[in-house]
Amino acid sequence: MAKIYHAHLWGSREDKYQYLLENDITTVEWTELNPQSPFYLFIPQNTDYKAEYEQGWKITDIMPVNSTGVKTHRDHFVFDFDLSELRQRIAKFRDINITDQEISEIYNIQDTRDWKLAQRRRSLKTNLDWKKYFTQCLYRPFDCRFYYHHEDVVELPRHEIMRQMMMGNNLAIGVGRQGNAVEDILWSLISVSHFPVDTNLFRRGGINIFPLYLYPDTKNKQGSLFVEKTPNISSDFISTIKEKLGYIPTPEAIFYYIYAIFHSPTYRQRYAEFLKIDFPRVPLTNNEQLFKSLSEKGKELVELHLMKSKKLNKLITKVVSNGDNTVTEVTYKPTEQRVYINKNCYFEGIEPNVWEFKIGGYQVLDKWLKDRKKAKRTLSFDDVLHYQKIVVALKETRQLMSEIDRLIPSFPIE
Repeated sequence: MAKIYHAHLWGSREDKYQYLLENDITTVEWTELNPQSPFYLFIPQNTDYKAEYEQGWKITDIMPVNSTGVKTHRDHFVFDFDLSELRQRIAKFRDINITDQEISEIYNIQDTRDWKLAQRRRSLKTNLDWKKYFTQCLYRPFDCRFYYHHEDVVELPRHEIMRQMMMGNNLAIGVGRQGNAVEDILWSLISVSHFPVDTNLFRRGGINIFPLYLYPDTKNKQGSLFVEKTPNISSDFISTIKEKLGYIPTPEAIFYYIYAIFHSPTYRQRYAEFLKIDFPRVPLTNNEQLFKSLSEKGKELVELHLMKSKKLNKLITKVVSNGDNTVTEVTYKPTEQRVYINKNCYFEGIEPNVWEFKIGGYQVLDKWLKDRKKAKRTLSFDDVLHYQKIVVALKETRQLMSEIDRLIPSFPIE
């Protein structure tokens, strides 16, 4: 049986070169590995809590119907901050009086292996219901954009899942399978949406979308018009949670409980080794009061992250501007707790720990502004208000995460 050894080296390029000059295979401090099923990792792993962690339910076993997010292959064309601009683009795309060459040059759209411009334009032209496909999409954390959800312009629309998010007031958990970047302290690949979700919502690892409810596909005659939505929760999980609690909670209560668990800092730190390599697992409690308390905290988090919480109306920042809200720079000054978007305009009252808050590898407040800087966007009144509400949401999220940890007596959860 072959033996496997591992070593890693952190530092600058110059330091690494120097180390390699001074060492060879015989002088490197190697660590012998014992890769185990199912991942057979070629890196060291702390397995102290592995057996404990694996007692939890993998999210894919709880909510079996799921998929990756939308992959458009042409974001610049199907997403926009402005609905009217997006409508004009799609209308021109359908206008066959404009040549394919012109459309290609105007919008920088090229054929791919599975998508042909000429064919798709003519297909959308014949669709009399083409206006029904304008919607919104969660593109980046706290950043919903207008979106045209149609297979004639979106290469991988993931319709089997995304249609669930366009059928009434649905909810979905978004979870990343891969772990965090080296610089991230804790796992944070978790989000929530009631719109379709872009696959690159997180900076690394992509995202899988788990809708809470499933609706019958009446368009394709799969089911009856009178069939109600059904929870996307496996029967095995329902049986287990009933054994634990003595009753079956509502689908929403289960959803909120899961969302709270995934926001526990202790959970993220204790199981960091395993969150790096696979979908997260949910530990279940047999304590009814603990379940209800965590579910309530999860609901508060969801309302914050969907921008529906009443707490968002109590703004904690002020805006100083000379009337020009164009984002030409993004500069944070921690001593003043200000983030400048140009020389004369800034948001004040943003604490450093809120400014640094990350979701999915993105520093939320920084990313939101830099995307608008890239687009040379001037912030509207609604944009400014939305950004101020994000600040509130992040501060409240930090508080709720601490409260969740205080509720849980210890790990493993009992």
